[in-house]
Amino acid sequence: MDVPVSIDPLAPRAVPPLTMWRPTTQTAPVIFASPHSGRHYAPEFLAAARLDPLALRRSEDSFVDELFAAAPGSGAPLLAATFPRAYCDANREPWELDPGMFADPLPPWVNTTSPRVGAGLGTIARVVASGEAIYRGKLPFAEAERRIQQYWQPFHDTLAALIEGTRAVFGGCLLIDCHSMPSQSQSVRAGGRAADFVLGDAHGTACAPRAIRFVERTLTDLGYVVRRNDPYAGGFITRHYGRPRDHVHALQIEIARELYMDEARIERLERFGAVQQDITCLIELLVREAPALIAG
Repeated sequence: MDVPVSIDPLAPRAVPPLTMWRPTTQTAPVIFASPHSGRHYAPEFLAAARLDPLALRRSEDSFVDELFAAAPGSGAPLLAATFPRAYCDANREPWELDPGMFADPLPPWVNTTSPRVGAGLGTIARVVASGEAIYRGKLPFAEAERRIQQYWQPFHDTLAALIEGTRAVFGGCLLIDCHSMPSQSQSVRAGGRAADFVLGDAHGTACAPRAIRFVERTLTDLGYVVRRNDPYAGGFITRHYGRPRDHVHALQIEIARELYMDEARIERLERFGAVQQDITCLIELLVREAPALIAG
């Protein structure tokens, strides 16, 4: 099994838009994807940004690919974007763009009115997660085209091929869309304690009920507080690929960052290994039970 390698966020070298770790043999109809843990910041992006690298990195789902690193060893592929969310967001439609960000008019087919665009968090984000503007000036539309064609599209081409290949072999597929959530944004509490995990199945439309119940029960048994669909019901990936009628199920998992990292410094906490071990337990159980969870 290939071992995930941490990418220096300030490295000047070019890197592929994605990394995929495959098991020697895929033994279950499960795929893990991490679209927001990319941490390669191209020099030209840093030069165009008005924010320092640490501020830009706060939009990342930092280290999520590492938390799920056991997937290939358990028989399931793991796909991760290497490009950062602040540069191009793989969990958006391909053309959700804010016209105010660009120096030239956008084509009429671009989605300029989605709630994500209104919040500054389109495919090419206007702001980081904390709400601060990313760029010093306006971008040419050609730059958005380049990023979407060279980063967004290869990620989704690879993910779609993984899903179809898995479905062809096993008759179905369960996609686990892996994310993390900033602790200060958690408005939902259970018994006075903030949620450790939020599971999103697009309010029951993206995956079999058995699958989300199984993940919820497993995490609860491990001692975590788990919520469903509030405040995160699933983004583009979950909603786009989750088609239970076509035997493709998608479930988004959001992990509270305070469990495993220092959110101010973007550093792993000492208990990172313990959380990773629990995620490994979840992976192993999911791989074992997935055929029954998505049957029918």
